[in-house]
Amino acid sequence: MSLTSLTLTDFRSYAGARLEMTSGPVVLHGPNGAGKTNLLEAISLLTPGKGLRSAAAAEMGRREPGEATGRAWAVMVELDDETRLGTGVQTAGAARRIVRIDGETAQPGRLLDYLRPVWATPEQDRLFSDARADRLKFFDRLVFAADPDHAASVSIYEKALRERLRLLNDAQDGREADPVWLDALELRLGEAGARAAIARVAALHALQAAIDSRSDRPFPQADLGLDGPAEQMAEAGAEEDEIAAAIREGLAKARARDGAAGRSLFGPHRTDLTALHREKQRPAAEGSSGEQKALVLNLILAQITRLSDHAGTVAVAGAARPVLLLDEAPAHLDERRRAALFDEIVALDLQAFMTGTERDLFAGLEGRAQFVRVAEGTLETD
Repeated sequence: MSLTSLTLTDFRSYAGARLEMTSGPVVLHGPNGAGKTNLLEAISLLTPGKGLRSAAAAEMGRREPGEATGRAWAVMVELDDETRLGTGVQTAGAARRIVRIDGETAQPGRLLDYLRPVWATPEQDRLFSDARADRLKFFDRLVFAADPDHAASVSIYEKALRERLRLLNDAQDGREADPVWLDALELRLGEAGARAAIARVAALHALQAAIDSRSDRPFPQADLGLDGPAEQMAEAGAEEDEIAAAIREGLAKARARDGAAGRSLFGPHRTDLTALHREKQRPAAEGSSGEQKALVLNLILAQITRLSDHAGTVAVAGAARPVLLLDEAPAHLDERRRAALFDEIVALDLQAFMTGTERDLFAGLEGRAQFVRVAEGTLETD
């Protein structure tokens, strides 16, 4: 399915806006601060999670000068089968957004039946040299785009991890941590952590296969890895219950250390995504921001390939086709890689939304994309 329209109400810089769109690439061009990224963020919210800015719902409502909190806001898209997907908050400053499908309230996970947004932002230009937690968050989103159950596993794990740490911190204040409750939490952590580790390894193999299948791309190839004990056990073929037991044992041994440190120093939340620049045979973290950007784009294209029925590779049965969101992606690519990116988007028959300050950056898409000028909260197709 493809998006046919996007409607915004009091969202970010938009009091109200509507964009009718084609099924192929859409180029959003205009000056800095015009609201281009806001449009990408709006689309990214039509999936479980916080969207491409990782912002809280209360931050997204439009504010007039002097207003202490943002207004109630809404985002709605229509699909080519006339399905309507919407999200937003009903009261100003509300912390939790609601999701509606054809006007009926729905669980956020249902959105994955219709849209699977995949995005790259300028913040990811140094993904491999930035914080480990950011890389894992990025990778987990790639995993659950194809395996929605992975999001539930990670959520269960993170909630139990917070509860365990609270008990350990209380014990540091002179109160004894309840060993029975700790055992129960670590049992939950083992089960959810093992499922997450197995899903990560399966996704890693699928992404690596997609990267290797298109070695003709003028993007640097990466050899991917997961640096974490649970994932290494999964890679070696260990069963889920074996991995869960190892996680439980490691957490039990780490109680005193975690309590003293005030943070959890063992577990699948400490896993790192690694990448080796294949041609140069050196870690991606040692590459320039331009090289890292190209590696991330190739990883994004691999994700698109494995999700897309049109690509004919690792498609997900019954899953919605992906929608690609690229914020300022072409700006730091050389002409050859920029042309290759555009050709790949067209060849995959993708609905892709791309932003840039200069229309000329997208000259390779003339006649193959819809061009929309964004200026001061207005949208004009040219």
